[in-house]
Amino acid sequence: MFEGLTLLGLIVVAGYLLGSIPFGLLLIRAAGLGDIRRVGSGNIGATNVLRTGRKGLAAATLLLDGAKGAAGALIGAAAAGPLGAFWGGVAAVLGHLFPLWLGFRGGKGVATGFGALIAASPGVGLTAGALWLLVAKIGRRSSVASLSAFAAAPIVAAILRAPFEILALAIAIAVLVFARHHANIARIIAGTEPRIGDKT
Repeated sequence: MFEGLTLLGLIVVAGYLLGSIPFGLLLIRAAGLGDIRRVGSGNIGATNVLRTGRKGLAAATLLLDGAKGAAGALIGAAAAGPLGAFWGGVAAVLGHLFPLWLGFRGGKGVATGFGALIAASPGVGLTAGALWLLVAKIGRRSSVASLSAFAAAPIVAAILRAPFEILALAIAIAVLVFARHHANIARIIAGTEPRIGDKT
């Protein structure tokens, strides 16, 4: 029992440390563009990186943030199966949301959450990702697309009869993403939420 708890603890630590790597911040600094936290919304994620006008850096941020979520879930799955995938994926998202290196003020977990879901269950993650693309294309608002996709992910997991741990992962990530989007939700209701590519 204690060995199992120790293993899960190591998975959580590894997932958190992976998730806490602030790729958006590092890429923008490496490009000589200063601190991404002083741009647009102040977020370290791909949507805010896009506001610098550097599409390549935004794409790289998206892929790297997704990769750290996937790595957390895959390491967990390799070590402890679906339960390990749950803890590794959740820990990676928490690391992105609350990185130790940035005073626990990180991003909103969208790309990292998608990475974790795709790695843990490609059917669930890719379906949610496809919904994000559809909603983003129609409404041009990243937050609306993200909220729609993560709200749908647990439903997709249930329809696909995914293991309970994958359903729990989808629910946990959805809760975290919704919690971090509280300001966006208020702006959506007020009709002031910016569109993708807007400078603010």
